[in-house]
Amino acid sequence: MTTMTADTITIPARDGYALAASVYRPDEDRGRLVVISSAMAVKRDFYARLASHFASVGHTVITYDYRGIGGSRNGSLRGFDATLSDWALLDMQGVIEWSIRTYSPDRLFLFGHSAGGQLAGMIADPTPVDAMVTVASQSGYWKLQGKGQKAVVAFHSHVSLPGLPKLFGYMPWSRISKAEDLPKGVSEEWARWIRSPDYLLGDDSLPLDRYSRFVAPVLAYSLADDTWGTREAVNAMMSAYPNVERRHVEPSEIGVESIGHFGFFRPEARPLWDDVVAWLDTH
Repeated sequence: MTTMTADTITIPARDGYALAASVYRPDEDRGRLVVISSAMAVKRDFYARLASHFASVGHTVITYDYRGIGGSRNGSLRGFDATLSDWALLDMQGVIEWSIRTYSPDRLFLFGHSAGGQLAGMIADPTPVDAMVTVASQSGYWKLQGKGQKAVVAFHSHVSLPGLPKLFGYMPWSRISKAEDLPKGVSEEWARWIRSPDYLLGDDSLPLDRYSRFVAPVLAYSLADDTWGTREAVNAMMSAYPNVERRHVEPSEIGVESIGHFGFFRPEARPLWDDVVAWLDTH
């Protein structure tokens, strides 16, 4: 294995907005670049261990914060203009374009956790993408959630996500969870999607035709004990992509008691990281 270094950088979104990012560089560059796109309200540093693992086997890795999140938040979110679709059409798109210009990789891989895999199908030109891996990238429709989460998610989509931003000017998510606060437009758009049986795929204002053009192979994981990304919910979201290989993982398969929505990124899930690396090596 090679060693790696990580540096903090700034990447322009497609509209020029400055996004905080990190680049993990291997000692031995194999010409392979991985762009990791975060879950909803999760900072890029959460993926540092996985990014370091990818770099240790020769991949250059980019992680970044969506506008309004983590290092890409500039002061108060009150009055901050951003939508969830901006994260795809401006932020993710800008990071991918910058990465291609900067590194000219022989192979470009995307890795999306939850929202990161949901939104990737909206990038303008998926042609340079050689493969994508998604983890728990599910339809967020509330009726597809599992084990007591239906009522919780329905409540948030009808009350908290649309209502609290009207009161505070943004979604104070950090006051009721460990997640980051959300811009008002992100929270409101997400709430609309969650209430729709087709989730974001039912929003005609989005460039949904782009999903059918995302023909790169997709390896889509679901975790058996994930009460948000149930097998059914992941299947529903992944139906938008034309070339998907599904893997449904039981915690016992890697010798742990639980994985859930976030456990894939804990060190004890390293067998799954190796599985990802092996799959990417075939592409």
